[in-house]
Amino acid sequence: MNIAELVEPIVALSRKAGDAILEVYATDFDVQAKDDESPLTQADMASHKVIEQGLRDLTPDLPIISEESGLPEFEERSQWDRYWLIDPLDGTKEFVNRNGEFTVNIALIDGNRPVLGVVHVPVINKTYTGCEGAGATVRENDDGPRTIEVASTTSTPVRVVGSRSHRGASLDAFLEQLGEVEMLPMGSSLKFCIVAEGKADIYPRLGLTSEWDTAAAQAVVEQAGGTVLELDGSPLAYNAKADILNPHFLVRGPDDRNWLGLLDASA
Repeated sequence: MNIAELVEPIVALSRKAGDAILEVYATDFDVQAKDDESPLTQADMASHKVIEQGLRDLTPDLPIISEESGLPEFEERSQWDRYWLIDPLDGTKEFVNRNGEFTVNIALIDGNRPVLGVVHVPVINKTYTGCEGAGATVRENDDGPRTIEVASTTSTPVRVVGSRSHRGASLDAFLEQLGEVEMLPMGSSLKFCIVAEGKADIYPRLGLTSEWDTAAAQAVVEQAGGTVLELDGSPLAYNAKADILNPHFLVRGPDDRNWLGLLDASA
């Protein structure tokens, strides 16, 4: 399989799923509760159904893990070489708050790594891609793909992208180590994409996320020349353990500072 040939079909699929989300976004939608009491809207399921059917048509032999379809037992999925990992609507809180900062995330995992990722932003019709061997791009509206790269050097002040919904003492301590900073609050996997575009230098995530939250955007960052590192310096990995929760990590654009060392100093 030439994964570069999958980019255009996955972009189209992500946009189709985004359209299904926007149909709900335009209404007085209901908010239900998942088992963990996070909001679930009709939009999550509408997007999930579009993506699942599209992937089954495109690659019928590849398994799919979606936030909305449950997690297969590790004994089963640990045998998979390749599979799709999707979050049909990342940033449900942003959706409910109607700030537009939510995304459709579709990733292809190969050997515990995301080798293809598409992140679509329905409200502004903007789509990021990252594909091994093909680099990273962004498309806006009907424009063609434009190559993106992370910043080559850290700016002054340091541009730090962070969650609108999650902030704690650990992040504040890290920020103190950086000196002068400019905070860029952002929702969903867009935080990765801001780094990939070179519009932010670092995204420290010192709280819980799940693998479907990060996979597609990690592919975008890595193909744009950045890195997504666990705090021991290893790349953030997928399908390597029974649970699907990520450890804390850093999304790094420029590599001209010892980000992990600064984080250690803040602990």
